[in-house]
Amino acid sequence: MKRLVFYLGFLLVTLVLASCKEGGKSIITPAASGRPYEVLVVADDKCWMSPDSALFHVLDSDVPGLPQSERSFRISRIRPDFFERGMRLFRNIIIVDIQDIYTQTKFKYTRDFYSSPQMIMTIQSPNQADFADYVTKNGQVIIDFFTRAEMNREVEQLKKKHSEVISAKVASMFDCDVWLPVELNSYKEGDDFFWTSTNLNDMNFVMYSFPYTDKNTFTKAYFIQKRDSVMKINLPGSKEGMYMQTADSAFVTVRNIAVKGDYAFEARGLWEMKNDAMGGPFVSHMRVDRANGRVVVVEGFVYNPGKLKRDQIRKLNACLYTLKLPFEKEAPEVLVDQSVTEDKIEAEQK
Repeated sequence: MKRLVFYLGFLLVTLVLASCKEGGKSIITPAASGRPYEVLVVADDKCWMSPDSALFHVLDSDVPGLPQSERSFRISRIRPDFFERGMRLFRNIIIVDIQDIYTQTKFKYTRDFYSSPQMIMTIQSPNQADFADYVTKNGQVIIDFFTRAEMNREVEQLKKKHSEVISAKVASMFDCDVWLPVELNSYKEGDDFFWTSTNLNDMNFVMYSFPYTDKNTFTKAYFIQKRDSVMKINLPGSKEGMYMQTADSAFVTVRNIAVKGDYAFEARGLWEMKNDAMGGPFVSHMRVDRANGRVVVVEGFVYNPGKLKRDQIRKLNACLYTLKLPFEKEAPEVLVDQSVTEDKIEAEQK
């Protein structure tokens, strides 16, 4: 009798836990496996080993704005027959579903289904030719989809644990808030300028502001001119005549994005130290603080010679999205919000 009561009690507790939700998922959902920016592809040999190998080429494409070739994702592939148990716990999964029951190619997504945090994209297509054509045309959408998922995870981690010291400094100097990893613990203050880095100087964050005069501020030429002038003053080298500058303006890419539903200007490129051999990638956001009539710039840059830089620059990029201007301080936190949202992507496929 006691044993029966025990089992009934255990069953009741299990059902209660399974029914409890936190963030839309069961609180007993297992932790996701896999490393950041690793994608598991579930596809049969006919699809994966086809002459075009469309999905592989998309996932294997280089990350833009880096000084050396680094592919967008680490890729693992299994056949559908082996997609069970532990394999279903991967954090990022693409399921290829090619059947003649479908009339067109489209994708759908599921969040935190087998584990958490997890994002599963299923691409449905009537045949291999249509699948390859669709994936080739929508390759950047697929890359952005999983890149944004990883950056949102990074933001969630920063929300739980970030440098309170740096946040306090930013609040004091700019009346803003930003979340940075705790390993960025060295810092320097200037005139409307702030720089912080790790002890190894491999990951760096800078923030500066200047008066907002007109909309021509948000152009590639103006950004580079302003960036170079600010960096020359505030980040000199170890010897006279050494200072940070943008490496080559021709390779700087810019675009308009949305951050917390508001306009922002993003720039990516390479930096170098004038009269020195130092250099690396950077990513910047320029935003308008209308209440104070100024432009606020946040930037992450990496110095990691001879080593891979993809994950570091993406980690810093996620930090830029945590910036809260004065009028946003009390607003609920919004995760990485680029021009395209998951819901919009899904709607466009219908």
